[in-house]
Formats: sequence, C-alpha cells, structure tokens
Amino acid sequence: MKDNALAAGSVRPTAVAAAPVLTSAVPNSGPAAGSNNVTLNGSGFTGAIAVTFGTNPALGYTVGSGAQITAVAPPGTGTVSVTVRTPGGTSNPVTYSYAAAPSLTVVSPSQGPTSGGTAVTLTGSGFTGATAVAFGSTPATTYTVNSPTQISAVTPAGTGAVPVTVTTPGGTTGPVYFFYLSAPSLAAVSPSQGPASGGTAVTLTGSGFTGATAVTFGSTPATTYTVNSPTQISAVAPAGAGSVAVTVTAPGGTSNSVVFTYVTAPVLGSLFPAQGSTDAGAGVTLTGSGLTTTVAVHFGATSAAFTVLSDAAVVAFAPAGTAGPGSVNVTTLGGTSNSLVYTRVAPPMI
Repeated sequence: MKDNALAAGSVRPTAVAAAPVLTSAVPNSGPAAGSNNVTLNGSGFTGAIAVTFGTNPALGYTVGSGAQITAVAPPGTGTVSVTVRTPGGTSNPVTYSYAAAPSLTVVSPSQGPTSGGTAVTLTGSGFTGATAVAFGSTPATTYTVNSPTQISAVTPAGTGAVPVTVTTPGGTTGPVYFFYLSAPSLAAVSPSQGPASGGTAVTLTGSGFTGATAVTFGSTPATTYTVNSPTQISAVAPAGAGSVAVTVTAPGGTSNSVVFTYVTAPVLGSLFPAQGSTDAGAGVTLTGSGLTTTVAVHFGATSAAFTVLSDAAVVAFAPAGTAGPGSVNVTTLGGTSNSLVYTRVAPPMI
C-alpha cells in the first residue's frame, strides 16, 4: 500500500498566487497634468506592489480590497495601458486616456443683465466631454457642447465681472470674463408731448445707456436715436396716439418707463369777431379743439399774443396789419391747425 504521507523532514510545496485581473479604470480619462484619483476594479489585488500608467508609476495608490485599488494618475499624454502588479504577477492592461487641457479664448457677448438669461457662445479648444461651465462660482443655467471648439451656454444671475471657466476631463480653463450690467434707468423724456404724426425730437435722461440697443415708444421703435453719453439719448418719436411708455433697452436689460403723450392736431371752428381795425390789440376769440398746448397764434405771418382759455378756446390779440382779409391759425404741440379768415378794416377817411 502506497503511503501518501510526507516523509519526515520533507518540505510541503508552496501554492503559487494567481496574477491579478483588472476589469476597469474609473474614470478612464483625465488631465495630462495627472494627480486625479482613478478607481481600479478587478480581483487579486491583495499585496499589490505596483500600479503603472504606461511606463510611469502611479503617484500613489491604496489597496481598498482584493477587488479595488484607488490610484493617483501620474502626468502623461495620449492613451496608455494601466496595470497592477502583485507577487502573483502583472495584470492584464486596461486603457486610460490623457485629455489635453481645454482653452477658453472668447465669450460672446461678454456682457448681459444681472438677471441672467443671456445666450453666449464660448470659443476655444478641447471642449469635448465638458462636465461644467461656470460663471464665477455659479454653474451656467444650461450649456451645449457644439464641437471641440464651441459651447453654447446661458448665463445665470450674477453681478459685476466674473470669470467664465470650462471644465473637461483634461482640466479647467483659465478664465475669460463676463460682465453683468444693471438695467438702464430712465428719469425723463423732454418734451413729453408731440404730434400724433411723430417727428418730435426728444431728449431722454437717466443712467446706464451705454450700448443701448433700442428706444421704444409703446411698442414702436424710435424713428432714430443717438446715445450721447451714459446718461443721455437723443431720439425722434415715431407716429402714435394717446399716452405711451418710453423705454430704453441696453445690454443690462430694459429700463423703467416714462410717459410720452401724442397730441392730436388742433382744429379751428370759428373766430369772433371776424374783423377788426388795422391797428394792433383787437381781441379775437378762436374756438375749436385741441388748443390746450397752443404755442403760437399767427395772423398771416405775424405772431400774436394769446391766452389759452381751455382746450376749446384761445383769445388772441390781433397785431397791426394792412386792410383786407388774412389767415389766422394756431400751432400746438400737436401741429398747426387749419386757417380761418380775419379781415382788417381801414378806418374811415375824413
């Protein structure tokens, strides 16, 4: 009978440990500068004596269990093989890719309102796989990676000048600044009335007018406008009716409103008396409508002194003139009226 027992003094054979097995690296990419944590999953990691990324050893590693190692990636480029070595041998490789650091060169537009909501385009390089777009410490409301060189984003609310950054597996860009602007403030429009036909030259005063993109009277754009300074705009009123809100829109948003009133053209119905002497001073009552804002009364080409009694009546004092009929009209902020006839009568000859 064969004795299977070990002879006295003999040495029992030592079991050979199996080589580790590596199944994944998470994440499987990172910045070329390294120093990011990578979790290696697999089996047989107990007693690991080396973790390498290509030919470079990990900057550090911790064996969490026989199935997991946390390693710190060294600097590198391109795609490399990650392996784990234990007393049992070297594992199979898994791939790890070094991503180039992203670069941000332009944010357009570079300014917008403090309320946020500005659609901006970020231009640069290395944007593939971007994981964050931030305005200062606040994430973009939304962003879309259009290509490796372009991202579309929407600004969050903010104030002042803030650095815009893009984060990708390759790292975080250096900042390009976005400037939050306060909405313009409108204090006055002068004059505040004009004819319904438009054409009134007005001056808007306030603050924050730099870069103004629109001046509106109600829902109608100004015929023209010129930004004279951050506190003043010259504009020409379009045609309109009634009282409308005037606003200024600038990169910081839309201002509060001030009121501009469209005045209808005056209409003269009658004058009394319809005749008078050739000397100055005869009182003539003009009746009609739209006379409240009367700025001038003319007898022919000659201006007359006047007093506005109501929207329907003005008393004028006829200037001296030659005998015969002549025209009388009224000019208001709404325009110039139709004309009526006033006849000067020469005094009797003796």
